[in-house]
Formats: sequence, C-alpha cells, structure tokens
Amino acid sequence: MIGKSHTYLKPFFYGILMLFVFSCKSTKLVSDGTIDNRLSSKAIIKAHYQNQTVFKTLSGKVKIDYSNGEDTQSFSVSLRLEKDKAIWMSAPLGIVKAYITPNKVSFYNKLQNEYFDGDFSYLSELLGTEVDFKIVQNLLLGEALLDLREKKYEASVTKETYRLVPRVNEVLYKILFEIEPKNFRMAAQQLSQPLKKRLLQINYENYQRIGDEVLPNAINISAVENTTENRIQLAYRNLELNRTLNFPYKIPKGYKEIVLE
Repeated sequence: MIGKSHTYLKPFFYGILMLFVFSCKSTKLVSDGTIDNRLSSKAIIKAHYQNQTVFKTLSGKVKIDYSNGEDTQSFSVSLRLEKDKAIWMSAPLGIVKAYITPNKVSFYNKLQNEYFDGDFSYLSELLGTEVDFKIVQNLLLGEALLDLREKKYEASVTKETYRLVPRVNEVLYKILFEIEPKNFRMAAQQLSQPLKKRLLQINYENYQRIGDEVLPNAINISAVENTTENRIQLAYRNLELNRTLNFPYKIPKGYKEIVLE
C-alpha cells in the first residue's frame, strides 16, 4: 500500500502517463468528423489502428492538475520521450525526476530523500489496474488500452462518438471504448473491476496537430477505488517532435528506498 507521504508523487506519476507511441506505418484515414452509422465495429477498429502516430522522439511541457477530494495541486513538468524506449520527466528544479523504460520504473524525490527503482507495480497501484509500458503509452496517445483486434466488439453510435463494447462480457473486467470520428482516436476509455470496486476512466477533451501528427491536447483521468477518487488533468504545451534528446538521470546517494508492502 502506498502511504500518504507520497501524495506529491501521485499526481507526478499520473503525469508520467504522458508518453507515447506504438507506431504503425500505414495510410491514415481522413474524416470530416461526421458519424457514419454504416460503419461496422471491424471498420472502426481498422481505422483506429491505421491512424496511429509515427515519430521518434517527443519533448515539451505537461501542466498537471490533481485532486483527491481533500488536496489539490497544480504544476508543470518537463517531458522527454524516445519512442518505445524511454520516458523522462522532471518537476521544477528537479525536485522529482522519473525515468521509465519498458522494463523498469524509477524515480527519486528530493523533498523526502527517497527513491523507487523497480517494476510497474507502483504505477499499477496508483491507477488501480495492471499497467505496463505499452498501456501507459497508449493511454496518453489516445489509443486503446487493450488490443481491439484480439476480441469481437459490438458497435453503436452516440451523438458524437462510435462506442465499442465486447460481444462477450468479461467476468472480472468491464471495458468500454468511445472513438471520435474525425481522427479515429479515443474519445473515452473505461476499465472497471466491479468486484474490487475499481474504475479507471479516461476522457480526451480534444486533439491537436503537431506537424503531420495528431496528439491529445488534454486528458482527464479518474481512478476510483472503493470510495476514494483521484482526478488528474494533463494539458500538453509546446510539444516538439523528432529532436535529439538526452535523458540525464541518477539516483542520489543516501536516499531511502520506497518498498511496496
């Protein structure tokens, strides 16, 4: 269990979920944003994967607004990302730094002289569901948390989105996807574990064009467990693609290791 002493780290690590990319070289579909009632679930899913982003690196700022019902915080962090390889984030003055790879999550906190250096169990506990590097990237890129090509889905339409739900319901998990019709990116994703009273809800307010890519502009995340809810809003600023980046990171000596119970 993660203690109250790590309150600052919760919004910071939701911010870490700001990273992208699962690339696919294919012809991207262009739509005027109008709902087409004739599209099958198979066609919607195909369009979603055809419209994935393709870039090598991403850098910029992320404004983070966090609330847990008792405490609210707002701050910005610097982001550097190398596609599918590394995620680096730094709070102002390097008070907290994080470095994530497909195999490891690591961060240190100068305010409390402590560090974590391990697997994705820390982020999984914060979000209330199992995550890995790919899921983190997809969440923040506006792509499906799960591979939609592995199951069959029923498609319906709302006023502004295509809605996908599994034809066969899972026993332990309930999932829902809403895809916006212009770029075929996620408008909303929901993953719940009713027996454990857990809910992860991600809403994408809108998207922005950076060069030839379409990336989320703002993301609202709600993680609920029992009666506790953590809310975070991520807003991207000054994003740049394909710059040469470095990732300075070294855990200071003498810091206390955070051990999950």
